[in-house]
Amino acid sequence: MQRSVTARLTAQTRSASSLVFALAPVRNPGYSSFDENLVLLVNDKQVVPGELEDIHGGRLHTLTVDSAASIVLEYSATVTGTAAAEEASEADLIRYVRPSRYCESDRLLPTSYAEFGTLTGSALLNAVREWVGSELAYVSGSSRPTDGAVEALLGRRGVCRDYAHLVISLLRAKDVPARLAAVYAPGLSPMDFHAVAEAWVDGAWHVVDATGLAPRESLLRIATGRDASDTAFLSTVGGSLQLGTLEVTAVVDSLPIDQPGVLIRLQ
Repeated sequence: MQRSVTARLTAQTRSASSLVFALAPVRNPGYSSFDENLVLLVNDKQVVPGELEDIHGGRLHTLTVDSAASIVLEYSATVTGTAAAEEASEADLIRYVRPSRYCESDRLLPTSYAEFGTLTGSALLNAVREWVGSELAYVSGSSRPTDGAVEALLGRRGVCRDYAHLVISLLRAKDVPARLAAVYAPGLSPMDFHAVAEAWVDGAWHVVDATGLAPRESLLRIATGRDASDTAFLSTVGGSLQLGTLEVTAVVDSLPIDQPGVLIRLQ
C-alpha cells in the first residue's frame, strides 16, 4: 500500500507566539519507505522548526516567533508499506480507560450499560459504532471546540471528533481502553484531517469509525491521545494566532472497500 498526503496552512500571529504543529505521520517501523518534505515560512523567509517526540510515535514540530508574523507551512509525504502493530503498555490500559477532557465516560456510564448490556469484544465495538452512527447526524461546523461527548449526544449531531469522543466514552464506560487517533484519510469527502477511535480488544488496537466516511484500512496515523486535546493539528502554547487557510489531501494507490463489521487496525 502506498499513500501520499499533503497539508498546507496559512496563519497570522498577533504577537510573540509559540506554535505546535502535528501534521507529520508516524514513522512506523513497518513501513518499507517513508519520504517527506516540510517547508515553513515566516514572513516569506524559510525557517527550520524544532521537532519533538510525542507519545505513540507522534511528532510535533515547534516554532516560536518574536512578534506578529505571517506563517505558511507546506508538508508532503509518501508512505509505502503496512504499519507494524503497536503493543499496549500497562500504563496505556489504565490511561485509556479513565475519563478525560472530551470523553466523559463517567457521565455516560448509565447510558453505556443501558444500551449495550453485557456485550464485550468485537460485538461491543460494532454495537457502539452502529448506535453512535444512528444517534448522531454529521453536520459540518455544528459543534464548538469546547464540546465533549456529552454535548454531542445531547445535540445529536457533530463532526468526526464528536463521533470519536462519544465512541471512546461509551467504550471506556464499559472498561474497554479506548483512545483517539488523528489521521490522514484517503477517500474522505470533503477532504480534511480525520479523527477516529481505537479500542483495545483481543490483544490489539482496532479502529472504530462511526462516521463511516473513509475506509479504515487506508488511514494513516498522525497523532494519538486521550481525546482531541492531545491530537490537535495546530496549537498555541503562548501568544495568539488566527488560522487563515487549511488544505489537506490524502490518496492511496488502491482505495479499499470498508467492511464495517470486521476488526481493522491502523496500517
